[in-house]
Amino acid sequence: MDMTFKRKPLADCVPELVATARGDQPATLVITGGKLVNVCSGEILAGMSVGIQGGRIAYVGKDVSHMIGAGTQVIDAGGKYIAPGLLDGHCHIESTQLTVTEFARAVLPLGTTGGFFDAHEIANVFGLKGIKLMLDEMRGTPLAAYMQVASCVPSAGAEFETTGASIGPAEVAEAYTWGEDVIGLGEVMNFPGVVYGDEKMLGEIQATLRAGRYADGHFTWPSSDWRLPVYAAAGVTGDHECVTAEDVIERVRLGMYAKMRRGSAWHDVAKTITAHTEHGLDSRRMMLVTDDRSSESLRDEGHMDFVVRHAISQGVKPVTAFQMATINTAERFGLSRDIGSITPGSYADIILLDGNLADVNVVLTIAAGVVVAENGVMTVALPSFQYPTEVLASVHLPTRPTAEDFVIHAPIVSGSLATRVIKVLENHVETIELIVNLPVIESMLQVGAGNGLCKIAVLERHKGIGNKSVGVVEGIGFHEPAAIAMTVAHDSHNVLVIGNDDELMAQAANAVADAQGGVAVITANGVTLFPLVIAGLMSAELFEIVAAQSAAISKALYDAGCTLNYAFMTLSLLALAVIPTLRLSDKGLVRISPEEGIQLVPLFCEELPS
Repeated sequence: MDMTFKRKPLADCVPELVATARGDQPATLVITGGKLVNVCSGEILAGMSVGIQGGRIAYVGKDVSHMIGAGTQVIDAGGKYIAPGLLDGHCHIESTQLTVTEFARAVLPLGTTGGFFDAHEIANVFGLKGIKLMLDEMRGTPLAAYMQVASCVPSAGAEFETTGASIGPAEVAEAYTWGEDVIGLGEVMNFPGVVYGDEKMLGEIQATLRAGRYADGHFTWPSSDWRLPVYAAAGVTGDHECVTAEDVIERVRLGMYAKMRRGSAWHDVAKTITAHTEHGLDSRRMMLVTDDRSSESLRDEGHMDFVVRHAISQGVKPVTAFQMATINTAERFGLSRDIGSITPGSYADIILLDGNLADVNVVLTIAAGVVVAENGVMTVALPSFQYPTEVLASVHLPTRPTAEDFVIHAPIVSGSLATRVIKVLENHVETIELIVNLPVIESMLQVGAGNGLCKIAVLERHKGIGNKSVGVVEGIGFHEPAAIAMTVAHDSHNVLVIGNDDELMAQAANAVADAQGGVAVITANGVTLFPLVIAGLMSAELFEIVAAQSAAISKALYDAGCTLNYAFMTLSLLALAVIPTLRLSDKGLVRISPEEGIQLVPLFCEELPS
């Protein structure tokens, strides 16, 4: 059946909730005879039942028989665990390649009932309009979905990259007028700007604080750096760029919430969780998040259920791991009255789990008091959402790329040149800057001719101004002529092309341009295309189709020799100009360092280091 899901404020529900809890009004739904995962007290309570009125919980106790009427839906838990629905404390839905509706359809059966979503991917293409479109779509799903306003559009500044839009303090303030579900400021990636008093960045944080909202962080300098407390002083109270136990410890000590990430290709939980398991820090300011998970990994591994299961496998007590994905997350955003626990008055976002709690085997999901999924299958239909025509036509290249566009012209006729090379690290967001001596023949830099390197290029696609840069990358692994092009190129999302053959690079770039966005892998075996027509970021297809197309890209890359884990996701970050150490934008090579901040650097160096 088609449903419109409404979440009413608690104040509007008080009379009905109290009457139901007394037994004077029948509950709409009750769950009986389960083991309650009480994330408030850290206990497992046997023989518990829950009474629900509409979208909220009216009663939690041993006996709810006084609330059962002729129209009450009764679910016998049969001794299964009753737990709060899982919350993702930092997620970019666009990274799943799914629309919000299809994302909801993918994760609700896995036990995710809500989250905090930073739509800075579509914001870099369409600005506030893109954020508002995703917010409107969220409001039609069963999810307890909260939007964060993109803080860094562009991520590093217009001098470093070209985006399709820009957002500043005025736009941030405007977004907070859309509703209370616009909960805060998305990750403030321009952390050097905050530390050194950039007027735009401080203005966005001030607009957030004045609106009573929350500012999220993105600090990638070492946790021992003296500037972390400076960053915190600006009012940033949560950060997901934690890759070591020390990163977590220092943030928690400063009163921040440390978000531990297990995305498709970012495997940070194993190291960061030791801040709790080995160093003994209190876990209540620690959160589990996904950040970026592809549709393929949602299908093959899961969503927050997978992250909680992984944390437990690292030695975290099951109840503590559930706290990290429920009540801790709700408290971080000041929403523990509404979400994150099974307590009277809270939204009825509940999951039933079979077997051992550590298995996180979700067999039933209730969102806003409605059974929305059972045994891995949605039980309700979600309303469709239409994106406007301009969002479906967002790739604007002034000319069709040719092989010549990917030639790197050298300042010498022959010999060799010390060249900056981006080194990819598997399962990590950071890169390494290498200096490699590369040959020059007929004034052209020789890349890929037996040296295992690839070219990397970024073509501006938002305004058709023709910006283009070409660099060199190591760690792709192609063992045959191959190229990949994509319009998913964080965060400016221009056309990113990587390959060891100039002609194939041109063909791949044209393939994604002709498709109005997506990913294309081209080898001697042909073309593998993954269309992403919505802003060049998301597919208009069903979750199952999208996951299959994403997997086909992974297979095509693997067959060509690129064996990186979830390679597409790793490669899509090579244009992200705010993460150390070396990246490429449409304006050239961007280097990020604690000593010099963010700066453009030339491809060629004067000399090799000794």
